[in-house]
Amino acid sequence: MAISSQMPGNFNDFLGNSVAVESLRTAIAAGRLPHSLILAGPAGAGKYTLALMLAMSVECQRQPRDLWSNGQVLASYCGSCTNCTRIVVAGDLEAQVEAAVAAREELRETDRKETRVLIQPHPDVLILPPDPPQLLIKLGQVRALIQRAHYLPAEAPRRIFILTASMMMKEAANSLLKVLEEPPETVHIILLAENPGELLPTIRSRCALVRLGALPVEEIEMVLADRRPEVLPEQRALIARLSQGAAGRALSFDLESYIAARVDAMLFLRNAAGAVQEGVATRREADHSALFRMTETYRAGAEGQQKTAAMLRALALLLEDMLLIDAGTPELLRNTDLRAELTKLSQTLPFAWIEQAAQGLDQVYSGMRRNLLRSLSLDAFAGQIAAAAAG
Repeated sequence: MAISSQMPGNFNDFLGNSVAVESLRTAIAAGRLPHSLILAGPAGAGKYTLALMLAMSVECQRQPRDLWSNGQVLASYCGSCTNCTRIVVAGDLEAQVEAAVAAREELRETDRKETRVLIQPHPDVLILPPDPPQLLIKLGQVRALIQRAHYLPAEAPRRIFILTASMMMKEAANSLLKVLEEPPETVHIILLAENPGELLPTIRSRCALVRLGALPVEEIEMVLADRRPEVLPEQRALIARLSQGAAGRALSFDLESYIAARVDAMLFLRNAAGAVQEGVATRREADHSALFRMTETYRAGAEGQQKTAAMLRALALLLEDMLLIDAGTPELLRNTDLRAELTKLSQTLPFAWIEQAAQGLDQVYSGMRRNLLRSLSLDAFAGQIAAAAAG
């Protein structure tokens, strides 16, 4: 089978959520796949992989079927026909987006501003990723979807559009709503969302919703033991918790990089705790200096953006762990190797501070999406939580 290493060979290789996957396969086999579908679940749960597998099942020229003992017919794909082999090329979405962005940079400035990132592995399959640098689905992308949706399929039974994120410009969301109200008969639109609540209620109401749930920690550990045998048992246990039930995230989890990002995240928390204990302006000023020196390393280019995102993710998990400790459920901790220190921090930093820090994180994320200077967002956040801790 000509299947990319980025994709499972068939549906049997897809990890977890068998009930949800089987219902979708049954719908395709019966010709009842919804024209508008939301696949919801945490990052790494396999939403994009499943979307491509569904696309191949719909477009496969051979249309293989699996027949279960109860008589249920499940759609599948051959993986080797012309349609399957072209669609599967999009399995490595990150590489496809990088290539599209690089091609856009080669255009004249006037053309570059008007060009949106679109991935089209097959004439009848169009993928809309968040458009850099704001990482939002933009109006130009949705306009391309609407324009192509009103043409009959060129080489396959259906036209399939996959939006890989739920964060959209307001104008893009409103335009998408128009095609969702009356989708053409030959069109399927699949939206991927970590949090469906980010979508307009009017969009959600016009789409079928399928949730991909988190896998148990024990199951993630078994997957790691099978597919990443080089990972030590104690590291497997930590990765299984940090991946938050997402098998794809666990399999690609870079523990060394995460721990490096967590070191900086812990600096935020330790300095905030120190400000609480000291509670004086001179100490607060010292805390600002330490925090600013740390955030200074995040000021440059794409590498700085990745480093910032990694630190923010680590900080979010640490804050959640502190809330779990406050709630009396320490057995649910993700950062189990820091249990003792996080317990101590949760005893020092009040719940109101943790809540304010979480809100501050949301503001940093919002600023990054609007392409504000990361350094300014981080410095403002550092000063905000240090000042809040010092009271």
